[in-house]
Amino acid sequence: MAEHSETLDLFLELAAIPSPPGEERLVADRVTAYLRELGLEVDEDDAGSRVGSNAGNLLCRLPGRANGGTPLFLCAHLDTVPPLGPLEPVVEDGVVRNTGGTILGADNKAAVAAMLEAARRIVQERLPHAGLELLFTQKEEVGLRGAGAFDHTKLEAELGYVYDQAAAIGQIILGAPYGRTISARFHGRAAHAGMVPEEGRSAIAAAARAIADLRLDRIDEQTTANVGLISGGSARNIVPEWCSFEAEARSHDERALADLTQEMLDTMGFAASLGDCTLETEIGVTYDGYRLRKDDPVVQLAAGALRQCGFEVTTALTGGGADANVFNQRGIPCLNLANGMAEIHTADEHIAVADLEAMVDVTLALVDGARA
Repeated sequence: MAEHSETLDLFLELAAIPSPPGEERLVADRVTAYLRELGLEVDEDDAGSRVGSNAGNLLCRLPGRANGGTPLFLCAHLDTVPPLGPLEPVVEDGVVRNTGGTILGADNKAAVAAMLEAARRIVQERLPHAGLELLFTQKEEVGLRGAGAFDHTKLEAELGYVYDQAAAIGQIILGAPYGRTISARFHGRAAHAGMVPEEGRSAIAAAARAIADLRLDRIDEQTTANVGLISGGSARNIVPEWCSFEAEARSHDERALADLTQEMLDTMGFAASLGDCTLETEIGVTYDGYRLRKDDPVVQLAAGALRQCGFEVTTALTGGGADANVFNQRGIPCLNLANGMAEIHTADEHIAVADLEAMVDVTLALVDGARA
């Protein structure tokens, strides 16, 4: 552990920097400074202005020192879900936690730290490689927006990896779902709730009826749905004239997702009509899904690197999206690897120091395997 103490120190520093979606500037500056201290060039694009962030995507290229082989890119996102308290990461019994009562930010700063430490060792130890690019994106947590705005033609790499799965190291994600959002706004009629309530039309009641009738949570092994936000009304004593909610649906089966989305729209429309309300809806594409095979080169390379580092390899599908969705959609094979983080997006989020260090070794093994 002493050999790789830089990884822990770097992660603790990064985790203490708030970087909710759209406010990644401070952590982007720290990552840029770190890479430039290694003598590397960092290019920042204009994606920030296009997606509503104060920082753009960062791309750093390490020219290859080996003939042949497969150039790789590694991708991590700089944003976290918004912290609801102070960021005070500490190490307790070999595990990093946040004592501030909110997230730790291992999602995804554990990956950022591992990738930066691997780059440091490659540069300072002059390790041979076939070419390596580091990409750091923003606003991943709100729809993969940084990766979506990145010009993927800038990449010279043929294969890519993200470390964005909360599971034991060794798990390889072979597929992720398609995702859609539904924004619904119910319009009713305002009236005094105590004097003439019968003249009003409650938009909140209509929205509540719709939500109660929706099929939510796990629909089947491949499909989920959720309503996550709701707001409405103007005062306690006024029949609410409006109500909005935000819903989503995900599925590994694109046809099933289309059918479920239409079912949700129909349910909302029926509830609006029962309440004598009107309804506005907007459908959004969060990301498109993908499915990789065990014999794909990007999977085989990862499996070999993990086994070389002593990990048992397992495969799984995930119900969440990651920047890997974007690159696979654009024709660049990109694999999501578990990195040991746990309880992400909660105040119990944590990661073992040993896993932070291990992912540096996995990264170096990937780079070495690609050279061969």
